[in-house]
Amino acid sequence: MEPERKLFLALVAVLLGLGTLMVHSASNTSRPTRYEEVYLSRHVLYSAVGCAAGVLASLLPISVWRRGAPAFFWLTIVLLVLVLTPGVGSTVKGAQRWFRFGGFSLQPSELAKLSLPLYVCLRADQARAQLREWWRGTIPVVFPVLIAVPLVMKQPDLGTGLFLAMGSGLALFLSGWPLRNFLVGLSCAIPAVVLVVLNKPYQLQRVKDFLETWNDWTQAPYHLKQSLVTLAAGGIWGTGIGRGNQKLSYLPEANTDFVFAVIGEELGLVGVVGVLLLWLGLYAAGLKLINRLAPCSFEYAAAFTLLTQIVLQAAINVAVVTALVPPKGIPHPLLSYGGTNLVVTLTAVGIVCGLTRPRGDQANSAELGESPSNNG
Repeated sequence: MEPERKLFLALVAVLLGLGTLMVHSASNTSRPTRYEEVYLSRHVLYSAVGCAAGVLASLLPISVWRRGAPAFFWLTIVLLVLVLTPGVGSTVKGAQRWFRFGGFSLQPSELAKLSLPLYVCLRADQARAQLREWWRGTIPVVFPVLIAVPLVMKQPDLGTGLFLAMGSGLALFLSGWPLRNFLVGLSCAIPAVVLVVLNKPYQLQRVKDFLETWNDWTQAPYHLKQSLVTLAAGGIWGTGIGRGNQKLSYLPEANTDFVFAVIGEELGLVGVVGVLLLWLGLYAAGLKLINRLAPCSFEYAAAFTLLTQIVLQAAINVAVVTALVPPKGIPHPLLSYGGTNLVVTLTAVGIVCGLTRPRGDQANSAELGESPSNNG
């Protein structure tokens, strides 16, 4: 195994281990009960499922992802439609985004973070000769985005919809889509997003609350106040693991969306900077693996997009916790309490490892009737 791959997987393991520790700490409340132990046990279960999925994904040859990308995408679309069906999907705080199975849940929009980039990269690779043509180089590669993103925004989930659009845009850029198409797309997308925000009072209020956070501290929303107070309470060295006070019923969503704030309180500035360095190291190691692939190829564009999506989600979470962007409920990959996002993140790590694996390691491809030339 190459040194870069070892480093990449080691950093993933460190972040996952730190996340397990912080989920256990952040799940404690002012009146501890046995219920807090449920968070830890479920998180460990999700981590195990995610690791198993990641290992399996890393062992699959590239041809499997190419052949399976269309079916995976359309399965996700079916789930996105079903979750919006009354009586099928579960509604929480006005959003219909989940399937509930006993004490567990499944969020189809998280699956789209895998299936949509893979399918977009495949469509762009198949239409490579026509990518610079207006009609044949646009509609065939963009239609997956035009189907998936509106369904996610219908839930409603504007943040995830924009995230999927950005990931798809990156996939198209890496596949060699002409710059003029991006300019035309942005000229249509930006007014549409502004119109959606203006027509949704709660989304417009989020933007106003974000601006108030920096203009008038007393008018800032409660969760942002508590997030910044939690970060400041840790100082340089932190209060120590398990010794934070803000998580004790003060900081909302302490073990999910705002677990980074708990890290700031209990591990201090040193811990916060350490987490950021871990992410930078993971991204750099992943890019070294990806840069060995042929530019604009399916595997290059897919691996680059999936890796960047993971790191980008972590960056957005940090930006939300530190009030640098308008508030959006988004978990911190590998650190937040487990669920669909944790399993999807670890699966994405496995796919990146599989797509960047040296061709000589794909001996099992022959068992599937695959020749090495079919992988490119």
